[in-house]
Amino acid sequence: MNASPPLPATAAPAPLPRRPIRDLPDELISQIAAGEVVERPASVVRELVDNALDSGATAITVRLLAGGVRLISVEDDGCGIPQDELPVALRRHATSKITNLHDLETVATMGFRGEALAAIASVSETALLSRPQAQASAFLLDARSGEIRPAARSHGTTVEVKELFFSTPARRKFLKSDATELAHCVEAVRRHALARPDVGFAIWHEGKLVEQWRATFVPSQARPGEGSVQDALARRLADVLGEDFVSQSMAVLHRAGPVTVTGRAGLPDAARARADHQYCYVNGRFVRDKVLTHAARSAYEDVLHGQKQPVYALYVEIDPARVDVNVHPTKIEVRFRDSREVHQAVRHAVENALAAPRAALAAAQAAQAAGESAATAPHPQGLEEKQPAAPMWQAQAAMKFEDRGHR
Repeated sequence: MNASPPLPATAAPAPLPRRPIRDLPDELISQIAAGEVVERPASVVRELVDNALDSGATAITVRLLAGGVRLISVEDDGCGIPQDELPVALRRHATSKITNLHDLETVATMGFRGEALAAIASVSETALLSRPQAQASAFLLDARSGEIRPAARSHGTTVEVKELFFSTPARRKFLKSDATELAHCVEAVRRHALARPDVGFAIWHEGKLVEQWRATFVPSQARPGEGSVQDALARRLADVLGEDFVSQSMAVLHRAGPVTVTGRAGLPDAARARADHQYCYVNGRFVRDKVLTHAARSAYEDVLHGQKQPVYALYVEIDPARVDVNVHPTKIEVRFRDSREVHQAVRHAVENALAAPRAALAAAQAAQAAGESAATAPHPQGLEEKQPAAPMWQAQAAMKFEDRGHR
């Protein structure tokens, strides 16, 4: 048997020449940050809608072209940005949300990092149009040239993002089809809409209205108490997720110490094959958190088996100082100071919501079983029910002459 030929010797790679340590250019820094914040058009939509909600908007319109690749425009009727602050808004780590460490540890706004606009502007052609209520006219800022000029607009802000990833063609190649990117953009707005029934949302694509969810709650017209808020939330859930979601779910309202859990939990019969109708919010922010997901799933462990996924929309309210939202650049992950108390609160909230229909079902099953056992049980000897006595005469059945051959 011939021995295998020896492998060719590989030469050791030549050492790279040492490079000096130096500061990166600002544009490259922003593009690196964009790699964390801006994954696809839906990431831009999420960040811009966050800013619109923080501005106090009551109506937000999202306009898209080519699934958001060619154009993303987000219009709001919020407080607006003064002319002299427009250039500052596009700088890295410039924000109006926080000013010190205490603000960061107790942040209650959707955005706070101050890097989204700068990151977006570094990988696209961005324009910022805004007008505060007290300003005579609106002003338009071109992010690429830095030029500011007057423009026509009512109070509020419009952010236009064109040709996303035009300066980084490699990133653009990883995008999916226009239909797929559009679906992600719609889902990004849907997550905001489920948390803010007091804000109206509209999504346009290629000049056609794709989705529209009108505000179902006006704070100035709200009745005292939580009933009106829960009713408005139920109407928004029905508008966004469908009437079946509300009709096949139970209201959730549970308080445990510093944690309050509200929303709706779907009945076991409404379970789906995919986990696409599971929405968790912490202080109004959509999050993906293993603690919340496990708590909700464990509440269904006795009634839901196999691979079926429950449906729910749960809203956790907790002191901002007891939750850290500065965990991930996209702000979609959080860290609780006491995850055990949050887990127990969510689990008990869902279990209590499901207890009423489960009790009703158990009572119905018990009544049915009792009825069946009573019908089939033998009567004790000597206590048989007396049969009515046969009558002395019985009417003779009518004779069918046809059967006897008579015509």
